[in-house]
Amino acid sequence: MPRKVDHGERRRQIAEALLRIAGTQGLAAATMRHVAAEAGVSVPLVQYYFNSKDELLLQALPYLGEQLWNRVRGRLDPLDTTTVEPREVLETTLCAVLPTDQQSRQIMLAYNAYYALAITQPNEATRHALTHPNAMERFLADQIRRAQQRSVISAHDDPRRIAAGLLALTNGLALGILGGQHDSQAAQAILTYYLDRLFIRSR
Repeated sequence: MPRKVDHGERRRQIAEALLRIAGTQGLAAATMRHVAAEAGVSVPLVQYYFNSKDELLLQALPYLGEQLWNRVRGRLDPLDTTTVEPREVLETTLCAVLPTDQQSRQIMLAYNAYYALAITQPNEATRHALTHPNAMERFLADQIRRAQQRSVISAHDDPRRIAAGLLALTNGLALGILGGQHDSQAAQAILTYYLDRLFIRSR
């Protein structure tokens, strides 16, 4: 009896192959033929699931977000995020985003490949990368609200604005690591410094 094909798993297999290429060689290298070879399938099969490279680029994004969130959750799982200090949750989350090992480096390189393509070759797929719903920012904002409720961050500050700033700082530090400007320890020390400044204001 023929084995039933799991189409969702096959789409994931192909999308994650594209993300591996993006995280090592950039999206320009992610031709349909290259993606097929990386996924271990035929080019016609890739085209069966994705009509064009743009469609593949667009539909691979949620898998990239899932990879990042799985990494963050792996760091947060030992913590009870409802009772542990918000400062620890913020620092743990942001440090998980920094490219400090092969997995996080590949995730960050893939994200930056999307951003670079969105800037240089804007189209529906790459524009979506820049406007993809930012669950990370919302999560950080929730932790900042918790900190405000505990009076360890000024209640007058906008949680979403603080979250956006912290995420921008972290992304900038991530680029610094990727480009060799900072090592991971130096980047984490800079992040800690700014978190100290944020939390000391209410003391």
